[in-house]
Amino acid sequence: MPDKLENIRRKLRFRSLRRGTKESDLVIGGFAEAHLRDLDEPQLADFEALLDENDQDVLSWVIDMKPPPAEFDTSVLTMLQNFKKKL
Repeated sequence: MPDKLENIRRKLRFRSLRRGTKESDLVIGGFAEAHLRDLDEPQLADFEALLDENDQDVLSWVIDMKPPPAEFDTSVLTMLQNFKKKL
Protein backbone atom coordinates (compact mmCIF):
# COMPACT_ATOMS: atom_id res chain seq x y z
CA MET A 1 0.00 0.00 0.00
CA PRO A 2 1.43 3.40 -0.97
CA ASP A 3 2.42 5.64 1.89
CA LYS A 4 1.07 9.11 2.58
CA LEU A 5 3.85 10.94 0.69
CA GLU A 6 3.44 8.71 -2.36
CA ASN A 7 -0.27 9.54 -2.47
CA ILE A 8 0.55 13.25 -2.26
CA ARG A 9 3.17 12.92 -5.01
CA ARG A 10 0.72 11.10 -7.26
CA LYS A 11 -1.92 13.80 -6.79
CA LEU A 12 0.59 16.61 -7.41
CA ARG A 13 2.01 14.88 -10.48
CA PHE A 14 -1.49 14.65 -11.98
CA ARG A 15 -2.22 18.31 -11.23
CA SER A 16 1.13 19.48 -12.57
CA LEU A 17 0.72 17.74 -15.93
CA ARG A 18 -2.70 19.24 -16.70
CA ARG A 19 -2.23 22.95 -16.19
CA GLY A 20 -3.98 24.25 -19.27
CA THR A 21 -1.14 25.89 -21.18
CA LYS A 22 1.65 24.16 -23.02
CA GLU A 23 4.39 26.17 -21.30
CA SER A 24 2.96 25.43 -17.85
CA ASP A 25 2.66 21.75 -18.69
CA LEU A 26 6.29 21.70 -19.85
CA VAL A 27 7.78 23.70 -16.99
CA ILE A 28 5.63 22.67 -14.04
CA GLY A 29 4.85 19.18 -15.31
CA GLY A 30 8.44 18.59 -16.37
CA PHE A 31 9.66 19.71 -12.99
CA ALA A 32 7.23 17.35 -11.27
CA GLU A 33 8.37 14.43 -13.41
CA ALA A 34 12.02 15.16 -12.61
CA HIS A 35 11.85 16.16 -8.94
CA LEU A 36 8.67 15.13 -7.09
CA ARG A 37 10.21 11.90 -5.82
CA ASP A 38 13.02 13.93 -4.18
CA LEU A 39 10.82 16.45 -2.35
CA ASP A 40 10.16 16.06 1.35
CA GLU A 41 6.79 16.76 2.96
CA PRO A 42 7.27 20.53 3.54
CA GLN A 43 8.54 20.93 -0.04
CA LEU A 44 5.55 19.01 -1.36
CA ALA A 45 3.31 21.46 0.53
CA ASP A 46 5.21 24.37 -1.05
CA PHE A 47 4.79 22.83 -4.50
CA GLU A 48 1.08 22.29 -3.89
CA ALA A 49 0.74 25.95 -2.86
CA LEU A 50 2.32 26.94 -6.18
CA LEU A 51 -0.15 24.71 -8.04
CA ASP A 52 -3.00 26.54 -6.32
CA GLU A 53 -1.84 29.83 -7.83
CA ASN A 54 -2.51 31.24 -11.29
CA ASP A 55 -0.14 29.74 -13.87
CA GLN A 56 0.77 33.13 -15.28
CA ASP A 57 1.85 34.33 -11.84
CA VAL A 58 3.90 31.21 -11.15
CA LEU A 59 5.60 31.37 -14.54
CA SER A 60 6.41 35.06 -14.04
CA TRP A 61 8.13 34.12 -10.77
CA VAL A 62 9.92 31.19 -12.40
CA ILE A 63 11.39 33.33 -15.20
CA ASP A 64 12.10 36.27 -12.87
CA MET A 65 9.68 38.67 -14.54
CA LYS A 66 8.17 39.50 -11.15
CA PRO A 67 9.42 38.82 -7.65
CA PRO A 68 7.33 36.20 -5.85
CA PRO A 69 5.40 37.07 -2.71
CA ALA A 70 7.39 36.04 0.37
CA GLU A 71 5.23 32.99 1.05
CA PHE A 72 6.13 31.54 -2.37
CA ASP A 73 9.83 32.39 -2.27
CA THR A 74 10.82 28.87 -1.25
CA SER A 75 13.42 26.27 -2.11
CA VAL A 76 10.87 24.67 -4.45
CA LEU A 77 10.51 27.89 -6.45
CA THR A 78 14.31 28.09 -6.67
CA MET A 79 14.36 24.51 -7.91
CA LEU A 80 11.70 25.37 -10.51
CA GLN A 81 13.73 28.39 -11.64
CA ASN A 82 16.84 26.23 -12.04
CA PHE A 83 14.84 23.58 -13.87
CA LYS A 84 13.47 26.18 -16.32
CA LYS A 85 16.98 27.42 -17.07
CA LYS A 86 17.93 23.91 -18.20
CA LEU A 87 15.03 23.59 -20.66
